[in-house]
Parts: sequence; structure tokens; C-alpha cells
Amino acid sequence: MDETCERLAARAGDQVGDRTVASAESFTAGVVAQALASAESSSDWFKGAVVAYQTAVKRSVLGVAASDVVTEQAAIEMAQGVARLLDADIGISTTGVAGPDDQDGTPAGTVVVGWCHAGDSGAEVLQLPGDPEEVVVRGATAALERLCALLEDRPAATEEVATT
Repeated sequence: MDETCERLAARAGDQVGDRTVASAESFTAGVVAQALASAESSSDWFKGAVVAYQTAVKRSVLGVAASDVVTEQAAIEMAQGVARLLDADIGISTTGVAGPDDQDGTPAGTVVVGWCHAGDSGAEVLQLPGDPEEVVVRGATAALERLCALLEDRPAATEEVATT
């Protein structure tokens, strides 16, 4: 597992308190969930995850209605869907195109991280550099950074990514 993801998940575990977390992942295919499940005492606060790699799964399991599944709206719907499905206080989601090729007009490296927490939801679009494996790890890192920011009630500081 990536050390940065592991460190961020441990930090989330230290900050979560009595809240619970669930993740919905597309292109990261469970990397966020793996990191969260590896954190100390995660069985107390990590409810689980849905890996919705295909659009049909995003729609049928998570209730995504957005026509384009690599958008802020889709990421928000994924986060809300997994929080509702797993009865979690916080939902975090990833959707995007790892590459190497563009997908349906969306450039490789486009990543959207979504969240819902305490009645609020949002998403951010990132353009991440690297080969597909690097984009996956960077996308998972961005999601874990967002989770830590939510737990600390502050904006996320994503060092190596450019937002659009």
C-alpha cells in the first residue's frame, strides 16, 4: 500500500471520533477502502465501501443519476449513495479517468473527489499527472486528504494536484 495513503488513513482514524465513514470508488478500485481498513481501530468507524467501476453499478447500487459519471454531480451522488447505503456519517467518493487514453471526451488524469458530511456535500475536479497507476494513487491520496479535511473541518490542501 502507498505510504501516503496509509499515513492519511491513520490520521483520519485519529480524528474520526464517534463518526462513521464509507467510501464509493470507481477508477481507484478500492485503494481508498484498503487504506481506511488498514488504519488502527477501523472496524469501529469504517462502515465499508462500494467499488462501482462500471456506470451501471454507479446507477443501480449508488443511485447516480448524472448523465456523465466523471463529474462533480456524479461524485456527490456517489458519496451520498454510499453514506445512505451503509448508514455512514461521512461518504467519500472517487470517479475519474486514470488513462492512458481519454474516455468519452474526458482527458486521462481527470479525477473527481466527492463527499458528503453533516448535511453538506461537494466535489472537486482535479487534473492529475502520471501513468494510470500514478493517477490511481494520487486520486486515492486526494480523497483521503479530503476526508482528513472534513474531519478537521477545514479546506483540503492538495499539494501536487491542479484543480480546474
